[in-house]
Amino acid sequence: MRQRLRVAAYAVCVRDGRILLARSPGPDGTPEWVLPGGGMEHGEDPYDTVRREVTEETGYRIEVTGLLGVDSSRRVFPGGRPPRRTDHHGLRVIYEGEVVGGELRYEVGGSTDFAAWQDLDAVSGLTRVRLVDVALRLWRERPPHGRLEELPRKG
Repeated sequence: MRQRLRVAAYAVCVRDGRILLARSPGPDGTPEWVLPGGGMEHGEDPYDTVRREVTEETGYRIEVTGLLGVDSSRRVFPGGRPPRRTDHHGLRVIYEGEVVGGELRYEVGGSTDFAAWQDLDAVSGLTRVRLVDVALRLWRERPPHGRLEELPRKG
């Protein structure tokens, strides 16, 4: 079985009761809301990753105002061609950020196609990835160790 580690950094940016989210095509093509952020490049610090990714996906420049925590997720995916299963481990560093410049725009030719401020109260009704819920819990609860008790998985 192939093993894959992906390290990424994401930002929770909340302003006036709204959270900044990006939209990405889901695995089945259905759009889903995600946190702005993404994978680290080799040699890149996660602090720099989150700032770069937020700008790429939303047009905004952010100041990182805190480290909320780390989420670790491990899943086994069935193989493709040649048939080969993958043991995927995602390590996601989640920061709090404040918009300090730039203008809202959409990413062109990237992993997302739209960015918007969403009401915090409406997030539960959005089609979203699990990481949005994890990050909001970290933002609300601010556990001193930066880790949540396991959230139930969908399906």
